[in-house]
Amino acid sequence: MSDETEINPETSPEHELHTESHDPSVSEAYSRFMRDGWGDRELDLPPHPIAPYAAARRQRLAEAFPGERLVLPAGTFKVRSYDTDYRFRSDTAHTYFCGNQTSDAVLVIEDGESVLYARPRSGRDTDEFFRDRQYGELWVGRRPSLKEISDSLGLEVRHIDELAGELEKAGKTRVHRGVSSYVDDLVAPDESRDQDFARVASEMRLVKDEWEIAELQTACDITTLGFTDVAGELDRAVEYGERWIEGTFFRRARAMGNDIGYDSIVGGGSHATTLHWIENTGRIVPGEMVLLDMGVEGHNLYTADVTRTLPIDGTYSSLQRELYDLVYAAQEAGIGAVKPGEPFVAAHHAAMDVLAHGLESLKLLPCSAEEALDPGSGVYARWTLHGVSHMLGLDVHDCGKAAPESYKKGTLAEGMVLTVEPGLYFQADDLLVPEEMRGIGIRIEDDILVTAEGAKNLSGSLPRSAAEVEEWMATARR
Repeated sequence: MSDETEINPETSPEHELHTESHDPSVSEAYSRFMRDGWGDRELDLPPHPIAPYAAARRQRLAEAFPGERLVLPAGTFKVRSYDTDYRFRSDTAHTYFCGNQTSDAVLVIEDGESVLYARPRSGRDTDEFFRDRQYGELWVGRRPSLKEISDSLGLEVRHIDELAGELEKAGKTRVHRGVSSYVDDLVAPDESRDQDFARVASEMRLVKDEWEIAELQTACDITTLGFTDVAGELDRAVEYGERWIEGTFFRRARAMGNDIGYDSIVGGGSHATTLHWIENTGRIVPGEMVLLDMGVEGHNLYTADVTRTLPIDGTYSSLQRELYDLVYAAQEAGIGAVKPGEPFVAAHHAAMDVLAHGLESLKLLPCSAEEALDPGSGVYARWTLHGVSHMLGLDVHDCGKAAPESYKKGTLAEGMVLTVEPGLYFQADDLLVPEEMRGIGIRIEDDILVTAEGAKNLSGSLPRSAAEVEEWMATARR
């Protein structure tokens, strides 16, 4: 392990001071005074529970690419506007294979050995700790030292400034691209090999281990609390609109987790028919429904993804309940189709079969349900719009770089976690549906673990049926 104080971040090309034009100038006397008289100590950190799981994952990854150097950056800060950054969130693949969540770190796996190159806390021999807006301890807080990261994650950790020299050494190198422009520039790209690396790293996350399942369960449990908070504050939402709901859920996510796993969708009234309505600027009107698609990201970055469609005044109208019951029946069929060895698309087909026949009963289809379900037609999808499932884990749409044969065209296996989320959406300007249906959108979504026996609903503590939802809302409002 290298000595953190050997490298001066002010002279390293990667570590120029981040200051702004409006910052006061600093005299040499002030600089010398600020560098003197500070106590310092290493924190004694216990091993992170992810350490043994991450070590096993790195071993499997190394075995997939024997004799090669594998590079997985964490990424760096992203600009929100001018000189303000978004709160940092480490890259999913990087975190999966080592557990690190600090910015600007890079994991290198070679010959079965792993080294994490990290940017540690500022040394007191430079101005960085009191002047740098992005990394300075007095500006943004204390970063862990190299030893602290090593103790926590069970990895050899070296200073990030040693990375360039390491990557210049001869050897076949694969890089997880698009995460760090600095790292991308250090190694000449090989598009085919790098894409294959990303594919394997993604496919390894398809089946969750016991630690990951526990993390997802925790995220779902906190998400249930967030939905309950919202149900108890709908009267305030009527006053302040969709943003009140967004803020209410966000408070729970930040208080008990790391963040929200994705921008919350709060669709009151006809906004529910826009699949990814994240503006959340509309009104909440009694007598209408509100579609809530929200998920808490836990402290170790695993996220829930849950949707409920609630009657704003606590009770579904007869039409709302009829349509809600149809979506609920479709979701029940979809969850029932989740079993090991079944196609990934089994839940989608089961749910669509129910919805298509329901649309036929509502006399909306221009043909029979069977004709509409034929792949050569699919006209029922005018009102269903999207697929029913996606994988879930560290990303809300997890394992996105996996090969189709392993994912969309693959089969379910014990330990996979996927959503089941059918919906019906009747646009406000759709002249092919009765006027009273226009502007109604309903989706019900839960997070389903594939078990040896079939399926377990990780978000099942949140009521789903119309009667259960009404009873739950009444209790939450009291």
